[in-house]
Amino acid sequence: MAATRRTLVPVAVTEFLGSARFNSALSLVAVGVGFSTHAIRALIGWPGLIGALGVVVVLAALSFVAQRKLIEWHGLLPISILLFVGWCAVSIFWSTYQWATLAGVIYQLSFAFLAVYIALVRDAIQIVRVVGDVLRVLLTASLALEVLSGILLDLPIRFLGIQGNIALGGPIQGLFGSRNALSIVALIAFVTFLVELRTRSVRAPLAAVSISLAVLCLLFAHSPVIAAVAVVVGLATLALFGLRKVPAHQRPYYQWGLAVFTIAALVSAYIYRTRVIDLLNARADFQVRYKLWIQIWELIPVEQTVGWGWVGSWPTELYPFTAIQAATGVYHSDGLNAYLDVYLQVGIIGLLLFVALVALAFGRSWLLASNKRSVVYAWAPLVLVALLVTSVFESSILVEAGWLLLVICGVKASQGMSWRLRLARHDQS
Repeated sequence: MAATRRTLVPVAVTEFLGSARFNSALSLVAVGVGFSTHAIRALIGWPGLIGALGVVVVLAALSFVAQRKLIEWHGLLPISILLFVGWCAVSIFWSTYQWATLAGVIYQLSFAFLAVYIALVRDAIQIVRVVGDVLRVLLTASLALEVLSGILLDLPIRFLGIQGNIALGGPIQGLFGSRNALSIVALIAFVTFLVELRTRSVRAPLAAVSISLAVLCLLFAHSPVIAAVAVVVGLATLALFGLRKVPAHQRPYYQWGLAVFTIAALVSAYIYRTRVIDLLNARADFQVRYKLWIQIWELIPVEQTVGWGWVGSWPTELYPFTAIQAATGVYHSDGLNAYLDVYLQVGIIGLLLFVALVALAFGRSWLLASNKRSVVYAWAPLVLVALLVTSVFESSILVEAGWLLLVICGVKASQGMSWRLRLARHDQS
């Protein structure tokens, strides 16, 4: 009888950790932590955030073990993700701030691990639902707190970074610390809610309210940066759904034509960047960024090949970040440009690996969305468009929720178009 009890407990625990309900709940918690890092730090500090993240990672690892026989492990991760993360980890050996690099790598790996877990235990429509459910709650809470601060109390909520400007029409920050952070989350939410509506994964009234919620947050945030990103995402959405209606045998020609047009548009935007900035009324915002970018560009040649060492978000007390802060007179938690940020931290090699990562993730996602019948495949490339264009003005794609979404999209795209999986199937046949 005692032996029977000893065997029954592990079996019950294993079944629970590997159950669909546990997978769903843990995925919600993981995405929620990823998008709530600013609020968690504001409430319980870095120790609280690290503790919460650690618990979620341990539970995901146990769930992985419980489902180890059900998961397809061959070609599990895209090589591009492995190479970039590996290079960031190796930078510990030449970093001038090794303990900070070690902490940054562990933090990066934690969110990457959770992203892999979500990508493997949830299918595409379930991932859209998870992200949609989390962002519905966070955006609703953000607006509620803005109303409480700006209308009911008429006082800022300083520890959350909420200034209480909603009665003046904005800008608002919500639970995300800044108007730009709120705006990118609201834009990702808008894409997610739209896909939910098109796939009928939620009821139409809920989808309509959710879309209205995302639009309200975008309008009240008043972010000139995200205004430009929203235009690009809108154009990408039209192009993608246009491609899906083109006959399959003609689609490659349209894809190449779209690629050429996109390159020409990017070159034109760069040539006429001053007019674009004036059109968006973003000159003051751009000047802050430009001053920061100049300082970063001056430090890059010192360690151009391998970089200063990976940290993710910038520490306040370490060189060269203290020198940048002294030169600009403003504290920045990142480089406000993901590509320059990567170049500074892990050099030209790291930058090339990062570009390869995002190019493969986006290219595979775009091709899947163009060729698959289900609308749910459109979610990943449109989210990646939002993240990649925002990366010119923010570094959010490198840490926390942005990094989590990038890895999720990269893994799901690799599952759909991995040469290693096709090779394995060919060997088995």
